[in-house]
Amino acid sequence: MKKILFISMLLIVNSSFSQEKKSNRLLPKVDLKTTTGTTINTSTFENNGKPIIIDFWATWCKPCIEELNAMHDVYEDWQKETGVKVIIISCDDARTMQRVGPFVNARNWTYESYIDPNGDFKREMNVNMPPQTFVLNANKEIVWQHVGFAPGNEDELFEAVKDAAKPSAK
Repeated sequence: MKKILFISMLLIVNSSFSQEKKSNRLLPKVDLKTTTGTTINTSTFENNGKPIIIDFWATWCKPCIEELNAMHDVYEDWQKETGVKVIIISCDDARTMQRVGPFVNARNWTYESYIDPNGDFKREMNVNMPPQTFVLNANKEIVWQHVGFAPGNEDELFEAVKDAAKPSAK
């Protein structure tokens, strides 16, 4: 009995720490702010039937910056091959959210950049800690997600983007 209980607990713990999940749920509709203060709703996220990457990050998060820099290095190639669009959502709080626009501009990131000032989108997407990355298919369904970043994870991300770009993924 103890052995069965131990194995059951091990399976539960292992599944709760899984970093990649396929979920196919729709993107929630939540208001965000642009870096200039304009309100925009996530329902307006569009990419003409091509995949979208949504990346939750923060200016104080080193793995987030590493991930966004790694994607930036290959973003143009990814766009040519799949038409993907990257949208970054800052998890910075009221004390640091004013840094987001200058931070993005200083790095020449060409991603669409938004701020989640009340954490509503973060809660709806069940993001506990950045970086957390999502891939959406043509129907704005979440088809892949990943928590954290280590060098090489951008390759896994691109594989998910290529899968989302396939006609059968729509």
